[in-house]
Amino acid sequence: MALPGAVIWLVILALPWRPWLTGETLDCEEPVKDSDLSDVTVLIPARNEAEMLPIALATLVRQGANLEIVVVDDQSQDGTASLIRDLSLACLRLVVGTAPPAGWSGKLWALEQGRRQVRRPLILLLDADIELRPGMVAALRAKLRRDRLQLVSLMARLRTESLWEKLLVPAFVYFFKLLYPFRLANDPACPHVAAAAGGCILVEARVLEEVGAFTSIRGELIDDCALAARVKAKGFATWIGLTRSVHSIRRYDRLWPVWNMVARSAFTQLHHSSLLLLGVTSAILAGYCLPLLALAVGSPIAVVLSLIALTAMTLSYLPTLRFYRLSSAWALALPLIGLLYLAMTWSSAYHWWVGRGSAWKGRTYSDMRG
Repeated sequence: MALPGAVIWLVILALPWRPWLTGETLDCEEPVKDSDLSDVTVLIPARNEAEMLPIALATLVRQGANLEIVVVDDQSQDGTASLIRDLSLACLRLVVGTAPPAGWSGKLWALEQGRRQVRRPLILLLDADIELRPGMVAALRAKLRRDRLQLVSLMARLRTESLWEKLLVPAFVYFFKLLYPFRLANDPACPHVAAAAGGCILVEARVLEEVGAFTSIRGELIDDCALAARVKAKGFATWIGLTRSVHSIRRYDRLWPVWNMVARSAFTQLHHSSLLLLGVTSAILAGYCLPLLALAVGSPIAVVLSLIALTAMTLSYLPTLRFYRLSSAWALALPLIGLLYLAMTWSSAYHWWVGRGSAWKGRTYSDMRG
């Protein structure tokens, strides 16, 4: 009963690319004063972000001289456009977005409208809830130039203050890294694994144009990874990492905001395959539940195997907890966390099966691709 779980976790620990480690990082320790950012345009899609956007913009204006910021108002109903106009920042331009055409997601259509206004060689794609530590734009640019990359992406550090955030947010990053091992995604010799985090992506404008810009991925729901895959498939170099210098200020104080965020794309991640869903379900039950069951009612050999499985599972999660500076005791909740994420995935599948598709910010997408 416990053998499958032990095998699963020992294999994960033994994988040569170590997806459970957190070695790929980029931070800005000491910002360079008066950085000239005249070659960078920050492009922010914003839909009903009047609460978040002022905080994000305040951190951007402190990044350096001559930075250009373009915000695309994606038909907001909370006064986002009026707020941007009232700020009267010389570096800030507002693009009033139109409704997305058929086959487009709202975010990608907003980004495409903004991209058409950009004339600078580097574009920083930034979500409206992201705040940057001073000097981070320069650090991203330095990373891109130093390592001869064409796309650099950072997974913003999400909030871990509430109970639900501490329980579920580190696991979100942990599972993402298992699905998209950063070491493989950053390896040019591994063309079939590519990843990016949509909240913070620095990309060369010419490369974005060459891969077909956002038109080429207009039907993708998991658009960040789709963009990285397009860039990498063309032979360009990409890199993704973790950071403590890029923060998301969005709150997840209750279960349902996290649930909706995951369920929006979980079944799309499985390419809407019922067979893959059953495989994931079997793996989670074998990895998280059977070791606990065997520990309670199993034979002495089953108990030993259960302890091996649970120990390996805990060890694989500790680096993520350390990165988020949380107690190691949260690793004991991994079986519960795994079941919650499984339930979110089944919820995502159910919505797809009944024709509801994926819902986000007041829009429903029933024909988006994974």
